[in-house]
Amino acid sequence: MKVRLITRAMGLLLLILIASMDLMSCSPGSGFGSSGATNSTTTSGATTISFWIRNSDQNFVTPLVKAYNASHKNQVKLTTIPDSNFVTKFGTALASNTAPDVIAIDLIYLPAFDAANQMTDITNFAHKLPYFDKLSPSHIRLATYNDKVYGLPFSAEGSVMIYNKDLFRKAGLDPNKPPTTWQEIEDYSKKITALGNDIKGFYFPGRCAGCNAFTLLPLIWASGGDVLNSDGTQATMTSPAVKDALTFYHRLWSENQIAPGARVDDGTNFLNAFTTGKIGMTGTGAFSIATIKNQYPNIDFGITPLPGEKGGTASFAGGDTIGVPRGSKHATEAYDFISWCLSDDVQLNQYAKNNQIPVRTDLSSNPYSQKDPRYQTVANAMAKGRTPYSVHYNQLFNDANGPWIAAIQKAVFDGQVDQALNTAQQQFTQILNSSS
Repeated sequence: MKVRLITRAMGLLLLILIASMDLMSCSPGSGFGSSGATNSTTTSGATTISFWIRNSDQNFVTPLVKAYNASHKNQVKLTTIPDSNFVTKFGTALASNTAPDVIAIDLIYLPAFDAANQMTDITNFAHKLPYFDKLSPSHIRLATYNDKVYGLPFSAEGSVMIYNKDLFRKAGLDPNKPPTTWQEIEDYSKKITALGNDIKGFYFPGRCAGCNAFTLLPLIWASGGDVLNSDGTQATMTSPAVKDALTFYHRLWSENQIAPGARVDDGTNFLNAFTTGKIGMTGTGAFSIATIKNQYPNIDFGITPLPGEKGGTASFAGGDTIGVPRGSKHATEAYDFISWCLSDDVQLNQYAKNNQIPVRTDLSSNPYSQKDPRYQTVANAMAKGRTPYSVHYNQLFNDANGPWIAAIQKAVFDGQVDQALNTAQQQFTQILNSSS
């Protein structure tokens, strides 16, 4: 599972969605939510359903689909699409009525697709699942529109802090007592930076919009603040908690506790900086655990929740949502595949066993996670995680030229915190009030 760093413009997406909605506006409702899967085609023999995913999920999903096909009469045909092209390609397929039977897509995009009436209402199917209330809450929230469910969790991710235990020891810090407040982060960081030899106590990729949504927003949330109101319709970029968080980052930067390359890092070194062994602490996700264990076995690292200013913790709940596009010709068969993916056996022996976080909170503690408590830490973070709900998410938080990353750059590296946040507040408000 990888952090979603997509920087596509949402305007194009919505234009495609609107066009496809016009083409399909005369179609009957996707009836599984009310009157059964009326758009499903069932044959007397085996049915092949088409399944689209992003290529960043290929290593995880390919064996998953292989296991399903080996144990079922119906078959799944997997298509992988470059991450940067997925939303556009899917929107075009919707417009031409050639969409796949099932897709797995970054959960942040579900609000836009749901609002454009492009996903099948699976409310009845979802609520009949005996573990529905144990599914990742943030996935369900972003897949719910007008009290109807349009998708279910497929893969899960949670943001946490990773820290180098060897550097903690060298700096005279207890490697079993990671920071629980911003002040402790700063204090620990100073001691680690004092080791010299280009070692720095803290790191973040300063030009990566999506990375900083994933790892900076939780610091704000854990401190009681937010950048949007509860329903995602108004900006709160000038709130005290946001200012405090960016001031905190600026202080670390001005005190030379962050490597200079952070200013221009667009996400390329999101994890690579840490694997040099010269970074004390940085935000990350579950994906980093297996990567470091397998490729950098000499790095002794710990995982801990991202803390608030005075304590508390928060996490960005990421991952993919699986759903059935409106117009799917094999909806019933798609539901069977989705149910299988969420079953106990698959969640444990296909997900947890292969270093994937189960999307069910009742299975977060399992024999595989118990072998490495670091996975349990991330699973717990994901279960309590949050994700901004907005049809404008991409424009706000993922756009490499958007207001979120612009505010971070100006506040952290230039020290113009108030000006950065006032400008961001205006730009957020303009985007939120726009119709596309």
